[in-house]
Amino acid sequence: MSQPSLPSESPDDVWSFGAADEFVPPVPDAVDLVVETATMMSVFAAERLMRVDAMRRELLREATGRGDGVRDIVERSIRLELAAAMRITEYAAGRLIVQAEALVRRYPSALDALSSGRITEKHAEIIADLLDESPPELRDGLLQRAVPMAESEPAGTFRRALRRLIDTTQATTLGERHQRALRARRVTIERGQDGMAALWLFGAEVEIHAIHGRLTQMAKPMAHADGETRSLDQLRADIAADLLIDGTTDHLPAQASGIRAQVVVTVPALALLDDAYANAGDPPMVEGVGPIPLSKARELCGGDSRWMRVLTHPETGIVLSVGRDSYRPPAALQRLVRWRADRCMGPGCSIPASRCQIDHQIRWADHGETSLDNTLPFCTGHHLIKDNTDWQVHQIDGSGGAVTWTSPTGRRYVVRPERKVPTFTAPPPAHAGGAEAPF
Repeated sequence: MSQPSLPSESPDDVWSFGAADEFVPPVPDAVDLVVETATMMSVFAAERLMRVDAMRRELLREATGRGDGVRDIVERSIRLELAAAMRITEYAAGRLIVQAEALVRRYPSALDALSSGRITEKHAEIIADLLDESPPELRDGLLQRAVPMAESEPAGTFRRALRRLIDTTQATTLGERHQRALRARRVTIERGQDGMAALWLFGAEVEIHAIHGRLTQMAKPMAHADGETRSLDQLRADIAADLLIDGTTDHLPAQASGIRAQVVVTVPALALLDDAYANAGDPPMVEGVGPIPLSKARELCGGDSRWMRVLTHPETGIVLSVGRDSYRPPAALQRLVRWRADRCMGPGCSIPASRCQIDHQIRWADHGETSLDNTLPFCTGHHLIKDNTDWQVHQIDGSGGAVTWTSPTGRRYVVRPERKVPTFTAPPPAHAGGAEAPF
């Protein structure tokens, strides 16, 4: 078949399409060049993982049919070979082998995302580590949701989100598994050196967090006392010993006395009353811990004022705004702002919101209101960047607290809060003639 003839072109006419349609390739800036290098590193990391797995499989063929003892020796030999060749530790080589097998054999879509530079090597490590800890029957479903999350979230935020996803997915059997695990609770002593030893308390995670939180709250005011030379770790250890041996803290300074454990538990209000509502919504959650059994949530929400309860059926006590009446957010609003964000709202920051400053997006001096829609938690570092550089930070209207950071080079980064403000949604009726929800 003959080809259609083209009009003759002089060299000067090539790429000449008229001023309006002229194609001008974009010129990469300094950030583009760094990102390009990072993308190439991801591509090479994926290639290295594939070659590590291929090397392991090739060397393991020698041990086929020769018993587990021989295979274990060959595995150790492979680790040593890889460590010596790459000039890394055997531990690091072992980690590399485990991650290679996981991504090549079990999570190929994550490896594909790494190969194309859509995720970093750190994201791939998180996927391999956390999914390997989850039940095998859940991994395929979790992987389908994990890869898109990894492509859009910083590594720290992604780790927390994936762990929360795994915990939530397993929540339907959490109560039964928790009861079995509780049978293993114990206190043991591990001998150390130079007259030291460790006391290990293995128990329910929510109680362990509460114990550590109380010790920290008691230690902090003591750490700032005149003449105090002990570190926070040392103070926590001394206070724990005093409580367990003497059973009292009467000798402590006044500012460290009377402190009790504080834990934030979030639970659908109707789930406290009826198991049917518990199965229809999200599981109860404890801040810093994750999902907990409904039985434990009911225990924690039994009226003890030490527990801050955030119910997903709106409580009349939640303060959403005080308008222009007060610059300083009231305590209830501060708690809600911090609870919603959970972390500093700087890109990729993992500093807990409890250690952050509450910032007005539209400044008070510019007639900004003290409201949930105009306040966000920022750590000291990100607060300084926001107020003293060319970064532009704006809360997205109607987003429930999401923030856009626009860099001096014009790039946009969206940071979303860990939680949504509580709302109430009734579950669908169990059958066509079912009773209506009580609210």
